[in-house]
Amino acid sequence: MNLPGAEPPLPTPSYVKADVMLRPVVVGLDGSPESFTAANWAAREAQRRGLPLSLVHAWLRQAGDLPAADSEDTVKHWAQRILRDGGKELTGRYPELPLTAEQVPATAVTALLERAEGAEMLVLGSRGLSALTGFLLGAVGQQVLARATCPVVMVRANERSTAERPGDEVVVALQNLKAAPGPLLDFAFAAASARGATLRAVHVRKLPSSDYGYGLATASVGYLDGDLEGQVNRELERALEPWREKYPQVAVERTIDLAFVAGAVLRATAEAGLLVVGRRTHRSALGTHIGPVTHAVLHHSTVPVAVVPHD
Repeated sequence: MNLPGAEPPLPTPSYVKADVMLRPVVVGLDGSPESFTAANWAAREAQRRGLPLSLVHAWLRQAGDLPAADSEDTVKHWAQRILRDGGKELTGRYPELPLTAEQVPATAVTALLERAEGAEMLVLGSRGLSALTGFLLGAVGQQVLARATCPVVMVRANERSTAERPGDEVVVALQNLKAAPGPLLDFAFAAASARGATLRAVHVRKLPSSDYGYGLATASVGYLDGDLEGQVNRELERALEPWREKYPQVAVERTIDLAFVAGAVLRATAEAGLLVVGRRTHRSALGTHIGPVTHAVLHHSTVPVAVVPHD
């Protein structure tokens, strides 16, 4: 049964430019203020990179959820309205941006993970706990972050996400300098290049303490002696060299610290518009997870965080 005034079916996403299939920026849209903030962030990012934007809304009827077929049609109608209202707003702001919307008959986790396989990045909104405590990761966000095959960007509904400031840096956290992940550095350099921003590479020599705890924002800053600092600087420069050659237009700053890893990374985001961290894709005995440093950074960050999967 179709509702009076129901719109025609949503188009299937298809992006072709100069005979080259472009990987879209995909954003999950569920009608919440957080998801609309994420959609605006995703639209700006897609426009910067010359990529299409795909809005995705997932809805799967479960047995017993709805009493009648008419109710199911009503829910489908409102799901389409969420997509169309979001698409209309974004088209008004970014008229040149290729944009499609898709309603997926699946759970949110399934739909987002499937769309992530063909995406340049996946963008999700997150409700902040407070001005200081950063992201609240629900069950969907945690599962998608841990399993997505493309970078996932978590965006808070706050001023740091909606109003970018001139001079905002892109910060990338590097832990293993001898085997710095290529996908992580490539994403960070590309993000800085698209913004015309400085890239700040942060490396922290970990203190003998866990990063699971709280009070990360007040972790004390340590120091490196001259010889060790010189050695670490050389290692960091070697790790960055291939990407500096690939992106010669990107100005690079380096920060080296001896402290709690997550706390030092968060301090480096004071002038940042985006934080980029990595996630190893191997499975542990406990299953797939995002790692303690990434988890802590996600929980406390006040700026958008991109989590990039790598081997």
